[in-house]
Amino acid sequence: MTGGGPHRLEELAALGGTWLGRSAAAPERHTGAVVADRFDRMAWRDTYDQSAGLRELAGELSDRYDHAGDLLTDTFLAAYKVGPRLREPDAMAPSHLVNRQIISSLLESPEFTELHRETAGDPYAAAMAVLAQAAALRGLLERTRQAREQAERQKRAVTGAADAVSGALRRAADEAEADGTVPAPAADAVRRTVEAAETAEAAARQTAQDAARDLAAAAPGIGAAARTAAAKAAAAVREEAALMRAWGVGPGELERMPFGDRARLAERLRTGRLAQWAELIGRFRQMAGGERARKVENATGELVGVTLGDDLSRVIPSELANLGLPELRAVFAVRYAAGELMLYDSQGERATGRGAIIACVDTSHSMYEAGPGGITREAWAKACALALLDQARHEGRDFVGILFSAADRLKVFRFPADEPAGIARTLDFAETFLGGGTSYQRPLSAAADLLEEEFNDASRRRGDIVMITDDDCGVTEEWTRGWNESKHRLGFRLFGVAVGAPRVAETDSVLDTLCDNLRAVEDFTDVQAAADLFRVI
Repeated sequence: MTGGGPHRLEELAALGGTWLGRSAAAPERHTGAVVADRFDRMAWRDTYDQSAGLRELAGELSDRYDHAGDLLTDTFLAAYKVGPRLREPDAMAPSHLVNRQIISSLLESPEFTELHRETAGDPYAAAMAVLAQAAALRGLLERTRQAREQAERQKRAVTGAADAVSGALRRAADEAEADGTVPAPAADAVRRTVEAAETAEAAARQTAQDAARDLAAAAPGIGAAARTAAAKAAAAVREEAALMRAWGVGPGELERMPFGDRARLAERLRTGRLAQWAELIGRFRQMAGGERARKVENATGELVGVTLGDDLSRVIPSELANLGLPELRAVFAVRYAAGELMLYDSQGERATGRGAIIACVDTSHSMYEAGPGGITREAWAKACALALLDQARHEGRDFVGILFSAADRLKVFRFPADEPAGIARTLDFAETFLGGGTSYQRPLSAAADLLEEEFNDASRRRGDIVMITDDDCGVTEEWTRGWNESKHRLGFRLFGVAVGAPRVAETDSVLDTLCDNLRAVEDFTDVQAAADLFRVI
């Protein structure tokens, strides 16, 4: 046999089999940089299947870069897992070490720590983080393209060499004589393919070492890009979370919401009519919640002095101090029994409403007008109405939103206390705008009819109507008589809010004549201007 070497089949099998066995016995090399169990992988697969954005991004990147899909998986898992952990470099396939470097840079950045607080355990938020980092991932893949291509070429070379060795051994076996002797050309082919395989394997090891050096040199740039990407993703995730909170969508509701529904809701909130006023809506709701917490039954209104009585909720501190002195406790008891304790005195509305809360919101053309901070009259009015919806839900009362403008334009949204409000219906109420002029009689009559219906069905009286408008308009004498009769019979109250138009709240205006309680609001950045409403309703 030319070139020397073994001629018998068992010797050739030992030569080629030794290399193939060594290659097969090498430890398993992983393509995933983040250690993940089957449940983590299921979360990724389910999220990927539901997210058109992730599928489009994966398709785009995979067409241009090797192993881009694996990088997206790692990016998702790093954001999703509560305690993400990287594999050791030696356990990684050389072709995927670049991915590991990128994910390592992400995990080490303070910006990613901020992002992870929002995404851990939430597959939707983790998917958002991946999509928010899309541009940076493109840049990182382009920056590391050469290292990836080299690793892929060497991987193919080693795989091809292994196939060549296996093929040469098969041909040698096919040509072997009955006594196991192999012709010299076939034996030579086995020897050459084994040498080529060993050369390819050595080159792959050298490429891996070179790539490791290149990655180490590029690490600062990769790290900077990763930090920028994480900061952008964190901002996007926080912005959406704040948007959901502003509209009253809690974490529990979001977790139960299907991925597609959540994505559509987020898009609607970002692009809807009141999207830019989410912060105002959130502040309004927060203020109203604070006022509810401060509200003391039968002690609402402005403090005006001291009076005598037995209401322990309004006892002044100096009276309470008597309880700390044994010799004065008997005096305190006598004064309490006689109703002569010194109490804070207040004036204002009493919180007596138990029927429905009805918000009549003007949506005439003039409500487009903006005030301080660029906030429109409509935005302030809708934010106030949504806070009143929260008020009703908190107190177990029905809520009705009546949007009105001209006499022929009216839309009613009912939110019964015993049914979920539903974010979709809440958005429909908030985003509807009718346009046109202004009529008081139509919405107020509709509100009175609803309270009449509630009284007939559930025997509930003492509802509260809040009229939010920027225009003054007349009402007929006949209508006024009917209104006053309904008001007396049903015991409801009418609160008025004149937005951006102080003249509407002037003494002897139509709204002033109709309302039990009226205020004017000019600074739309100040949600406290309506704070008293939530103490007395």
